Amino acid sequence: MDYRCSIYGLGIVTNRIIPGVPASTIASEDLRISFGSLPAWLHTAPGEACYVADYNSKCGEPALRVFRLLDGKYYQFYYADQTQFVIDRSGSELWAEWSAPLTLEDTATYLLGPVLGFVMLLRGVVCLHASAVAIGDKAIALVGPAGSGKSTTAAAFAERGYSVLAEDVVTLDDRRDRFLVRPGYPCIRLWPPAVKALYGVETHLPKLTPNWDKCYLDLSERFQGEPLPLAAIYQLGERHHDSDAPYVAALDRSEGLMALVANTYATKLMDRQMRAREFELLTRVVGSVPVRRVTPHADPARINDLCVTILNDIKDHR
Repeated sequence: MDYRCSIYGLGIVTNRIIPGVPASTIASEDLRISFGSLPAWLHTAPGEACYVADYNSKCGEPALRVFRLLDGKYYQFYYADQTQFVIDRSGSELWAEWSAPLTLEDTATYLLGPVLGFVMLLRGVVCLHASAVAIGDKAIALVGPAGSGKSTTAAAFAERGYSVLAEDVVTLDDRRDRFLVRPGYPCIRLWPPAVKALYGVETHLPKLTPNWDKCYLDLSERFQGEPLPLAAIYQLGERHHDSDAPYVAALDRSEGLMALVANTYATKLMDRQMRAREFELLTRVVGSVPVRRVTPHADPARINDLCVTILNDIKDHR
């Protein structure tokens, strides 16, 4: 039985429901996903490694290796826990397989982040490693490296009544006169310390999967299901104990461009043509969308102050 859903503006057809992603009517079938199997030809296909992660898993192997197969007609993502994805060059067909004790829920954590981020790149859409929140009829993006608090800040906005568009992957859908953020899926994944900072106890939210410590925040009532124009980008900086924190500082265009280049998806898998397209697009983004650095306070209990600071900055610069 086929299931249909929409993620990042793609009409997706799958053979199993993706955890956390509701079924929906789609206008077009852009991507077909087959869970639980890989192409029969995979083990005989010639391939070459095009990316090896520079950090290792607990077993001491590279956390991720990516291979180009059949002269670049396909790509294979091979994670250290033996979860595998195969993606065709057009970004229209994808296979996924995992080994026990891992589950479909575990596989979905890869799929909804780095794998679909790469699919979007193959389809010509540059994405930021970011979260996006709806402020009125516009979107803001929260960018930063892993652990900077993007998801936690988006969850704090949701608790204040704002709708979330995307977590982890934020599209820069180029419409020439503006950039649209496409909706992702209605949940946020949070580590236990973030749950404690938001709700007082680490056990307030259910686990995303029995095999992982991350928790699941349901956004069914606080999800923005339609794309919105991008109004501002906030780079989450290093946390400080300064009494003035949190505070916002403007970035000039070169600083803003560097901040975006450092936070795009699948940057290490880009070929020369992809990289040129990305640079040209990001140059136009920083020319039309303000990029600002926000410095959070080191005390996680002050996460709401961070939201207020961003909201005040948006109000001051409208």
